[in-house]
Amino acid sequence: MGEGNGCCAKKGPGYASPIDAMSGPRETLLYVTCVYNGTGIEKPDYLGTVDVDPNSPTYSQVIHRLPVPYVGDELHHSGWNSCSSCHGDPSAIRRFLIMPSLLSSRVYVVDTATEPRTPSLHKVVDPTEIAEKTGLAYPHTSHCLASGDIMISCLGDPQGNAKGNGFLLLDSEFNVKGRWEKPGHSPAFGYDYWYQPRHKTMISSSWGAPCAFSKGFDLQHVKDGLYGRHLSVYSWPDGELKQTLDLGDSGLLPLEIRFLHDPSKDTGFVGCALTSNMVRFFKTADGSWSHEFSISVKPLKVKNWILPEMPGLITDFLLSLDDRYLYFVNWLHGDIRQYSIVDPSNPILTGQVWVGGLLQKGSDVVYLTDDGEEAQFDVPLVKGNRLRGGPQMIQLSLDGKRLYVTNSLFSVWDNQFYPDLSKKGSHILQIDVDTEKGGLSINPDFFVDFGAEPDGPALAHEMRYPGGDCTSDIWI
Repeated sequence: MGEGNGCCAKKGPGYASPIDAMSGPRETLLYVTCVYNGTGIEKPDYLGTVDVDPNSPTYSQVIHRLPVPYVGDELHHSGWNSCSSCHGDPSAIRRFLIMPSLLSSRVYVVDTATEPRTPSLHKVVDPTEIAEKTGLAYPHTSHCLASGDIMISCLGDPQGNAKGNGFLLLDSEFNVKGRWEKPGHSPAFGYDYWYQPRHKTMISSSWGAPCAFSKGFDLQHVKDGLYGRHLSVYSWPDGELKQTLDLGDSGLLPLEIRFLHDPSKDTGFVGCALTSNMVRFFKTADGSWSHEFSISVKPLKVKNWILPEMPGLITDFLLSLDDRYLYFVNWLHGDIRQYSIVDPSNPILTGQVWVGGLLQKGSDVVYLTDDGEEAQFDVPLVKGNRLRGGPQMIQLSLDGKRLYVTNSLFSVWDNQFYPDLSKKGSHILQIDVDTEKGGLSINPDFFVDFGAEPDGPALAHEMRYPGGDCTSDIWI
């Protein structure tokens, strides 16, 4: 985000504020984690570089692929060695993309600065060393800290038990330092986290036990207590577990979590996937934290599916850099939504578009309207292609006008809910955003087809811009 140009020439990476970031340059490249694990193709996962410059002859194409050295990693999320949290440090450089492997527990460090169009592998952090020094495995979310360290949430121990989860610290040379949280202060389950230093708080979310989710989704595992429903509130930066928020039976599988970008704000949101609720958390007058259910997606009565009702399954969401809009996806229903959150306690639906899902016309599955009629959603072809899977990871342009969307969640869950996805491959779409009145529409000229990859169809997951974005950067 804005390294080395104009007013930022003597500053560190990123921007001084989220509002400054909105005036940054338009994105021209997109990095996306691409997965062969679980698809039947015995090839390494890779980092794809996508050209998103509309003036380029290779617009909306994969222009480079960096395969990792091993097979079976399940690349998933990624983060930077340095971001806007280090903006005040002129010696800090956003040079390396940190790519934890969800299943193998390797952590890859990729140099994106030397040649942004053709990133190269810089280092591999060995999972054996991580396990020996910390007892951690199944790494997920990576954020840089103002100290120069890297912090990665880990979802369990090497045996796949949730109770071994916690937070891995790497130093600026990517050596294993230890755990971040104080001994005895690990959460019940791990997944995502976000910190808000002015409020001296970090809050983490809960997916489930790796021994459960890595085998596919089973409702019995929810009943057996192998999935989470809590938020863990930590003191920042010292890692003391201060409070646990129980979201109850309506808050099952709280996944992505974000504070508002404005570092003075003491509120944020988390998406509860299984029960398809957005939860708002906030600081109370006595300094403790509370929560309320903010948006609810009603399950649909369906026919020809594994259950009589289908949840939306909110698997990702994000906030525009000016904190005006919240966007989330329903991976099973197939829609992306835009809400105005000018008043965070009163979200208002301002845009909605269907880009896939299990209920699109031509699918075997139908939903029942309130009148008992069978119905399906209209989903357009994009550049002649029927849309596959459902909307999953999203990324927003800095100016808030373009939303990119992939469709793969996690290979074993993809194979369960969208069995054709690993055969036909993922795609990336671009959604045009009306930031004045609200509204979403599919860009008919943008379609990145991972069904046509040289080694066969691949699954595309999380996206990053070389200069940072609204889900990677934190302001202090």
